[in-house]
Amino acid sequence: MRPTSIKPRWLSTEQQVIWRQFLSGTGRIFAELDAELRSFGLDLGEYEILVHLSDNPDHELRMSELADKVRQSRSRLTHTVSRMEAKNILTRIACPSDRRGVMAKLTDEGYALLVEAAPHHVESVRRVLVDVVEPEDFIALGRLMGAVVQAPEQS
Repeated sequence: MRPTSIKPRWLSTEQQVIWRQFLSGTGRIFAELDAELRSFGLDLGEYEILVHLSDNPDHELRMSELADKVRQSRSRLTHTVSRMEAKNILTRIACPSDRRGVMAKLTDEGYALLVEAAPHHVESVRRVLVDVVEPEDFIALGRLMGAVVQAPEQS
């Protein structure tokens, strides 16, 4: 049950404007990146999974570790991986060191798809974010997001 006696610290008018711009901006960025990847039969979440797998030796990761990296519940990741398996861009294999564990492994077809899609994705990132802000603002964004990522989770 949620506490009912919280005293709100309302956002100032300027903070509200910035917060709403953040929501609109990130929504637009994700929508445009997702749309670009659709031409490759991928969505942004699937692309991120392919990138994380490609960054690892043998192009594989334990499913629980992959879920953490892509910020998905294990259940949601299982559904996404099932879709990706049906497309033959990754497969699940038993963990060699722990038979209870399951690994996601990038297939050759999945790696080829990533290699094909990556240049288009990077250009989209540049078009919708990197090239529309001043370099110092982009660096500040990196600091800001780094602080958000490093902040302790409030569960």
